[in-house]
Amino acid sequence: MKENQRLKMLYLKQLFEEQTDEEHALTMPDILKYLEENEISAERKMIYQDIAELRRFGMDIISEKKGRETCYYLGSRSFETAELKLIIDSVQAAKFISARKSQRLIKKLTALMSRPEAKELSRQVLLSGRVKTMNESVYYSVDLLHSAIGRDRQIRFQYTQWDLSKKLVPRHNGQFYQVSPWYLIWDDENYYLVAYDTLDEKIKHFRLDKMIRLSVIEERRIGKEALRQYDASGYSKQHFGMFGGEKRRVILRCKNSFAGIIIDRFGREVDLYPSGEDHFEAHVDVVISDQFYGCVMSLGEGIRIEAPQSVAREFDEKLQRIHEQYQEAELGGQSFVPSASSNTGERNGKFA
Repeated sequence: MKENQRLKMLYLKQLFEEQTDEEHALTMPDILKYLEENEISAERKMIYQDIAELRRFGMDIISEKKGRETCYYLGSRSFETAELKLIIDSVQAAKFISARKSQRLIKKLTALMSRPEAKELSRQVLLSGRVKTMNESVYYSVDLLHSAIGRDRQIRFQYTQWDLSKKLVPRHNGQFYQVSPWYLIWDDENYYLVAYDTLDEKIKHFRLDKMIRLSVIEERRIGKEALRQYDASGYSKQHFGMFGGEKRRVILRCKNSFAGIIIDRFGREVDLYPSGEDHFEAHVDVVISDQFYGCVMSLGEGIRIEAPQSVAREFDEKLQRIHEQYQEAELGGQSFVPSASSNTGERNGKFA
């Protein structure tokens, strides 16, 4: 027993952290039995003193009278169960964290609560079939990028894209990119790097799960002046899907029922002005891209690009081209219309 005797306080600390909470308290006989099982001898009087010392150390050990027995448990922790559940949900939602890494992180997070709470929470945690990155290096790329930003250094990497074999292959024949990293942004369940590209002399963003062979190089970052005009917190509001394009102030005329959609997208600081009885105008700064137009299109008749006219005209032209594309496909017999007489996927006269 002498080997573990000096570790008595550590065992007690571990006992309260791992096995107790408000719903699971321990009596003094429970505590003495645990110590005995770990080859530590102790008397009640000494345990009382040890608990007092742990309280002085900062542990919130609560004692409550239940019948004739006094019960003890850890009252508060660094994270409440609800807080850990929120973090776990975020880990699950993050596309940039692989399924295997998600499981490991969740296991570490549940270790911050009592075992009974962790067991109960594990029943609520479901690793669903959400789309997750297959690039295991993303987790470590985050750490490396934080290091590069902290040390004011540039980075070098290859950027990839999916091919028809569902494999990530390097773009531009494996060419290496060299950029100055400035911000990491989590947007639409993906992690992005905002960086200054020296070669093109402009700010670009890259998805972390598509970056491979990432390394820090011993050259100081540049592009600080260019970054001053960018609001990192508002960057993702202006970019739809983080696709690049020209930044413009756009006026959107919307039905009043769309106010929540606009505020959810652009934040409560967005400028909204009444426009007639049933509509309002939203003045927003956006990066003009196909993704922006796609977002406007998805909202249907409830929203219209009011100004500038050049943006409204470009949107109209895109709609016309899409309409013509489907007209051409239909004339060429390429439209797909399910057969009303069959649900087995058989071809009918309009299948290509």
